[in-house]
Amino acid sequence: MISRREFLQASVAASAILGASGIGNWSRLAAQQVLTQDQLLQFDDFGNVTLIHITDIHAQLKPIWFREPEINIGVGEARGKPPHVTGADFVKMFNLQPASPEAYALTYEDFAALGKTYGKMGGLDRVATVVKAIRAARPDSILLDGGDTWHGSMTSLLTKGQDMVNVMNKLGVEAMTSHWEWTYGTQRVKEIVDTLPFPFLGANIFDAEWDEPAFDPYKMFEKGGVKVAVIGQAFPYMPIANPKWMFPEYSFGIRQERMQEMVDEVRAKGAELVVCLSHNGFDVDRKMAAQVQGIDVILTGHTHDAIPEPVLVGQTILIASGSNGKFVSRVDLDVRDGKMMGFRHKLIPIFSDVITPDAEMAAVIDGEREPFKAQLEEEIGTTESLLYRRGNFNGTWDDLICDAVRSERDAQIAMSPGVRWGPSVMPGEAITREDIHNATSMTYGQVYRTEMTGETINTILEDVADNLFNTDPYYQQGGDMVRVGGLGYHIDVSQKIGARISNMTLLATGEAIDASKSYTVAGWASVNEGTEGPQIWDVLESHIRKIGTVKIEPNTSVVVTGA
Repeated sequence: MISRREFLQASVAASAILGASGIGNWSRLAAQQVLTQDQLLQFDDFGNVTLIHITDIHAQLKPIWFREPEINIGVGEARGKPPHVTGADFVKMFNLQPASPEAYALTYEDFAALGKTYGKMGGLDRVATVVKAIRAARPDSILLDGGDTWHGSMTSLLTKGQDMVNVMNKLGVEAMTSHWEWTYGTQRVKEIVDTLPFPFLGANIFDAEWDEPAFDPYKMFEKGGVKVAVIGQAFPYMPIANPKWMFPEYSFGIRQERMQEMVDEVRAKGAELVVCLSHNGFDVDRKMAAQVQGIDVILTGHTHDAIPEPVLVGQTILIASGSNGKFVSRVDLDVRDGKMMGFRHKLIPIFSDVITPDAEMAAVIDGEREPFKAQLEEEIGTTESLLYRRGNFNGTWDDLICDAVRSERDAQIAMSPGVRWGPSVMPGEAITREDIHNATSMTYGQVYRTEMTGETINTILEDVADNLFNTDPYYQQGGDMVRVGGLGYHIDVSQKIGARISNMTLLATGEAIDASKSYTVAGWASVNEGTEGPQIWDVLESHIRKIGTVKIEPNTSVVVTGA
């Protein structure tokens, strides 16, 4: 029998939450009054196999603020289903208590106020504590990393991912898959992979010239007396979402038939439990689970979703473990006679003021950061506004970046990629250089300046919108909507490509965008080789230094219908 899935049930009076003040010691005391480490880790052991899943850490070694999305629109069969439920609707769907620790961890509402009570989340020294505790209870557990691990911070950029490699090796990861890892280029990826003490899995990564598998497709484990196969699925749309010229030797793709072949192959080798370690994104994995027979568990990644209960598709369970080190998933399974007979799951929130840091891991992390400490901690400005990114359309980080790009590059319109990574900064806090890099670090961050016709701008918006709102998940090719500055538009997400975007307006003048007229456009993260311009973090730092204190006004430039 499949058991009811567990999640932390803790409560605190709303008046106490709203009355709390200060960030730091106050938040630590308040969090500890409500939560304990034992509560967070409590789990009734079940079955004979345990999986531990982390994904989309984006090189965040230290505790962070990370506001979950306000807008996450599902289309087609995904409409109204997790993860396309946010805020109060999410709280209601999962029977959470408003303003509780789990509501703070999983939703965006009252984020800044609740943050004063519950504090930051994540930190890989805290994750290490959780992993060690699970391993103490279940020595045969398997720790799996869903990718987007080596990228997303200043230290990872400066060390070409080596800081994260060292930390994850210390954590004891037993297999991983990939996405942004590839933006360091083929040579660097191969250099790292050759040194890893665990497999770098990608059943869907092929040699582009010979059309042959290029990496290990799966790893066979024997744990708890059970043969477990872990099949890796790298991000399928690498050459579309990221610069193909950085890894021309390889092709990717969903390769559904290949996944079925791998499932059949591992079953023929005696696998009693089949796990897919995926970076497809949730909706793609939901479709794949329905199409491919024989997968017991999909550990999903890429879309940064944190869902407190598994989603069942036929006999397959989908586990979504969030991002940035905010959560660790533990899944216990009862496997008998070659079948998954039941499971118990817990999405463990990593409240950094409650979970004791692992001393050994903390020392490793501090050692990796020490050479860059002064650069990381330099204060560039302050913010009156909550700076966040994550959602289908602009967040305040995106608005600030677009303002900087337009101002520093003297452009009418700014475009910023709809990437999902980038922690938040609380109102009243200093903006450090590390904060800026957390929102911008990448290996192709040049800020270009060019001329585009209104027709070209419309085409770009339509193409990106189809990547996000195509009703067939296999055509959703990564990321959220491109962020824009200086430009307003309407979008009807229920329409098909070519008919979603309308009413494009140049905000400075209020005039309609003319399809035949040229406009000055600046942006960053172009996938084109040879893009020239200053780095985005330098542009953003220059802008923040000039204005001193950041205050972002509400952005109503994008009107969404059809949702």
